[in-house]
Amino acid sequence: MARGALDRASGAGADNQEAVLGGAATQSALVVDHLCKKFGDRTAFSEISFEVGYGEIFGFLGPNGAGKTTTVRVLSTLLEPTSGSAIVAGIPLLPENAVDIRQHVAVMPESPGLYLRLSVYENLEYFASLFGVHHAEARIKEALESVELGDRASELCGGLSKGLRQRVGLARTLLSDPKVMFLDEPTSGLDPVAALEVHDLILQQRKKGVTIFLTTHRLEEAEKLCDRIAILNTTLRIVGRPQELREQLFAKQLVVRTTAPLTDPASLFSRVPSVVTWQSPETCTYTLTVSDLATAAPEVTRDLIQAGANILSVSEAQHSLEDVYLQMVDADTKVAES
Repeated sequence: MARGALDRASGAGADNQEAVLGGAATQSALVVDHLCKKFGDRTAFSEISFEVGYGEIFGFLGPNGAGKTTTVRVLSTLLEPTSGSAIVAGIPLLPENAVDIRQHVAVMPESPGLYLRLSVYENLEYFASLFGVHHAEARIKEALESVELGDRASELCGGLSKGLRQRVGLARTLLSDPKVMFLDEPTSGLDPVAALEVHDLILQQRKKGVTIFLTTHRLEEAEKLCDRIAILNTTLRIVGRPQELREQLFAKQLVVRTTAPLTDPASLFSRVPSVVTWQSPETCTYTLTVSDLATAAPEVTRDLIQAGANILSVSEAQHSLEDVYLQMVDADTKVAES
């Protein structure tokens, strides 16, 4: 165990473990310190470090082969790390602590791995026995109610839709009343309605204080659900709240739309001190890079009116999480090709 992670877990380092979520400080559910996993000469992921607070939904994004699933397997004790250290639900990630960690976490893989010839209840009963769940009957009932499947407990899993099977998979992760849930592509292959139902279930768990570690390829899903996101491409590329990442990666921009092309946009925009550069990506649309949005917006609007322009809109340029993701992946591709 690396000394730095142990210090953060101790009372002396408790302040370093605070994550602010919704205005409240909470101790970290995950502390990852220079963690690395290799398979022979191949590196699955290398030197990753981050912290996740209790009650936080943490998105873990990256292209195929980036090391996301392997990270989940290491943190959930299914694989041993090659180097580095971690603390999971307050417990150091060491071989002798594997059983203890598993009692505080739950993993839902992309395919829930249910027994299709068994009923919903029988599946949960079986997994409860494997997990050593106490008062299994009560926990199964509570888990089924949490995913709104109480009235379908007797149905065979083979007769359920994929969306309902995903809900059974979520119920299985709830049996042990986990502090940390690792969800690996939980909405993969689901239609929009089924995916929305899974989103609601995830948000319900956050309200209960459960930490959700979510890997997904659906960027709009990560934007909607996650308090913070990390982008992994073998190494950790960036971590933060979506809005913070947009501000780090993209310049402040205004988008101006008019009903007709401006006669002399170069002259008009050059007169505005807060406009750094401008371009016209399409007719009657002008993208202005500015030094300060609050100053630039009224200045640009006044000059447009004085120039006799018919303004449709003046708005801040909006960058999605997809833009952030593609920016980081594109940067990695350029580095690899250089």
